[in-house]
Order: sequence, then C-alpha cells, then structure tokens
Amino acid sequence: MRGVTQQRVGSGLRRGRCDDWVMSEAPRRMRWGEVPDHVQAAVAELLGSPVVWARSQAGGFSPGSADRVMTADGERAFVKTAWSRLNRESTDIHRLEARKSERLPPGIPAPRFLGAVDHGDWVAVVFEDIEGQHPTTPWTDGELGAVLDALAALAQPVLPDNAVIPPLAEELAALFGGWGRIGDASRLPLEHDLGEWARERLPEFVTASALALADLRGDRLVHMDARADNILIRPDGSVALVDWPWAARGIGWFDALTLLVNVRLYDPQCDVEALIRGHRVFRDMPADAATRVLTALAGFFLEGSMQPDEPGIPTLRRFQRDQAIACLRWLRERASPRFGAGRGVAGTG
Repeated sequence: MRGVTQQRVGSGLRRGRCDDWVMSEAPRRMRWGEVPDHVQAAVAELLGSPVVWARSQAGGFSPGSADRVMTADGERAFVKTAWSRLNRESTDIHRLEARKSERLPPGIPAPRFLGAVDHGDWVAVVFEDIEGQHPTTPWTDGELGAVLDALAALAQPVLPDNAVIPPLAEELAALFGGWGRIGDASRLPLEHDLGEWARERLPEFVTASALALADLRGDRLVHMDARADNILIRPDGSVALVDWPWAARGIGWFDALTLLVNVRLYDPQCDVEALIRGHRVFRDMPADAATRVLTALAGFFLEGSMQPDEPGIPTLRRFQRDQAIACLRWLRERASPRFGAGRGVAGTG
C-alpha cells in the first residue's frame, strides 16, 4: 500500500513507550513496536507464531496501530489495535467490528476474519492480509468501475435476519436527524453562496431527512462506509472492502451512492449522474430516494463537523465538513433546472 512506514520488530529493537506516544505533538498512527508486549503476545498466540516483521499502514482516522505483519512461520495477517486512553470509541469500534466480522456471509469481497484480542483497555482485531492498494484519488474510471461492480455483487444476495447485523434504517435513525439539531442556520460552517442556499432550504432538508429512513429499508448487506481508504484493489484488479464495524442490512444501492460522494469529494466536476444512469448497481434506485438520502447525509456530516475534535483524531471534523460540502454541491446541482425543473431540492415534491 502507498504511504507506508516500515519497521523491523524483534528482541533487538528498543520499543517506544505508550506514554511517550501520547505526549507526541504530531498526530500519527501508533506502530506495532509501540503496542504493549502482552497485546503482541496475545496476537502471536492467535496467529500461532510471533510477529517478526510489520509494516504500518497510512490512512484512516484511528490513532491506533494498523499493520501488515508476518510471523516467524511465514504467515501474513493484518492487525489493528486500539487503546482506550487514546480514544475510547476506537476500542468499542474494534469490538463491534469483531462481532460483525464473525457473521459476515462467505464469498463477499472482504478479508477473512482471523480473530480478536480483548484486554479491556486494549483491543486488537486480526484479518487475512490483502495484497493491494487503495484506489487512486481523484478516482480513475477503471478503478471506479471495478469498485461499483464489486458493490453490485455485494448487493445481490439476500442477507437473512440476524441479531448482530442490524437494519440500516435503525442504525442511521439518530444520525439522519442532523439538520433538525443544527438549529441556528446562521452558524453553518459553509462558504457564503452554498451556506445561503442551504439556509433557505433548512425546513425542507429536515423533512427530507426524516423521509429518507424509509428509503433505506431492504434485505441486502451494506458496508455503510464505502470510501477510498476502506477499499483495496489487488494486482489482478479485484476489489476488497475493509473495515466492517458499521455493517448493516438495508437497501442495496446505499454503498454505491455514498461511494459517489467520495468520488465528488476528490473530483467536484465528476459527472456522477452519468455513472448513476450507466451502472447496474443504481438500476433500482429512485431519483427522489437518492436525493433524500444525500440530504440526510449532508446534515449528518455537517452536524458532525461542528462538534469538538475527537481525542487523538484531529482531522476528522475537517473531513466531515468536506463531505458535507460535496453532498450539498451535488444536491444543488440536482435542484437545478437542468436536472429536473419543479423538483423539490430534497426530493419531496
């Protein structure tokens, strides 16, 4: 993968202390050599052999470690750890990902789950190692097409009910109320023209976001966080989706729609409407439903961007704001006469 730092681990390497890492001013991922011995030993027991080589992976928002590793027996794996002292939510997310990964159906484009280690304040999750790289951003036509094909395949089989993977509408019910909680529209952190456009439509956004929950109901597996840094493309062009803590059961086109938000984030001029018209994953997606869901996503991202910084994750709020802007610019285009005169911007009329 691109943008990695490599380290050799073993008895001869002097490891940095976790307390030293916490005091570091520059935000970065923790490295495998900084993970405590007892956690490393538990991972070695899970893998059947101690880790002798690790390569730290860039990307994502968690301050915990994320490493491709090799054991003394030559086995490879991918290991993520989280420490509650850095960010308590990260340890809970790793536990959630472990529970859901155990229940993912076979044959989907995802790495095989190998197990988890839970020591209370430290949690590690271990997966099959995927030889691949994140998609290029701005997105290229070939890689985008391959990922949309993978999402279409993911949306084909019916996912039976189970207690671990919840309905998508239930998972997003509170998050889709962002526009209603923002309250004072005058404080939207948006550039002047986009801010004015959004402020004038705030009541319509609130209504559309509530209606969007019904659009999410379905019986397909949904990743719920489809973006470039959660996707790997192998040398043969096949695709793997990684990071599954938010897996849900819902409408099959949701991941593909949110992926296009990521595409617009890196290329605001990309003709995503042409992609919607041309790819089979969007075949059953009503235009009004897509607009309502984009409206609710914009409110979720914008409300999140207005919260205090998460401990250990200083770039999250800016990323949320950038995603909100990508959604709102796309919504403004959808409300324009060239898209459909007379259509309510939030797909409500």
